[in-house]
Amino acid sequence: MEERRPEHAFTAVDEQADPSEWIDVLDKVRQEPTYAAYKSRVAELLRPRTGGRYLEVGTGTGEDALALASRFGVEVVGVDVSRTMVEEAKRRGLAEAHVANAEALPFGDVEFDGCWADRTFQHLADPEAALRELVRVTNTGGAIVVVDPDYDTQVVDVADQKLARSVLRFRADHALRNGTLAHQMGGLFIRAGLTEIVMEAATVVLRDPTALDNAMGLRSWAAAAHERGLLQADQVQAWEQMIDDAIAQGHFLYSFTLFITAGIRQ
Repeated sequence: MEERRPEHAFTAVDEQADPSEWIDVLDKVRQEPTYAAYKSRVAELLRPRTGGRYLEVGTGTGEDALALASRFGVEVVGVDVSRTMVEEAKRRGLAEAHVANAEALPFGDVEFDGCWADRTFQHLADPEAALRELVRVTNTGGAIVVVDPDYDTQVVDVADQKLARSVLRFRADHALRNGTLAHQMGGLFIRAGLTEIVMEAATVVLRDPTALDNAMGLRSWAAAAHERGLLQADQVQAWEQMIDDAIAQGHFLYSFTLFITAGIRQ
């Protein structure tokens, strides 16, 4: 099979045929209990103080920014590369939201008391540049928190584990720009000059195949790999059958781990 360069499955939302579909996806994902738990921990690690000003990079619909503002009595600004998402965040009540790249934030130095990015760095073209930008706009003593899934941690309960590893490696290495970056964020934080670094893990275990937006499309990953010349057609059929069998037999399981990294700007 021909080996190709990694593909980036997260196409810009605004370029989709129906960008509003991504709004529904984010709303569904936010309802997942495991996600609600880690989001609460992200807020705690941010150390928000009443009256402070905070930045969320990759704000999406703005729901997390609005929740932090309400819970801690702070001002939150959001940025997102998607105009669709920024408009939705404003519609939901986020007073200040900007269309911008994480690698080039439209703010002056030390404007914020803390910054965070949730499931954003996995998509970025230059994560180190983005982290430098977070450091630049954060005031001395402010916290920076980054959380992402690490697809090196994936497992799925199917009969052919060799094929499973091939499909899951596609997700890790080809479907995302930085699918395995999360467990390396501690090193990036150190190189960025951050201190008091904390790394925590939040494991997601899905037994319901319809949860987390149908397990993030798990059944379709083999077909996507085949389109890129990474799997054979018979492997696609085998993968889809194994997923269907696991569901029918009641032992469906897909799991991965998110890593939360926090540090303080000196």
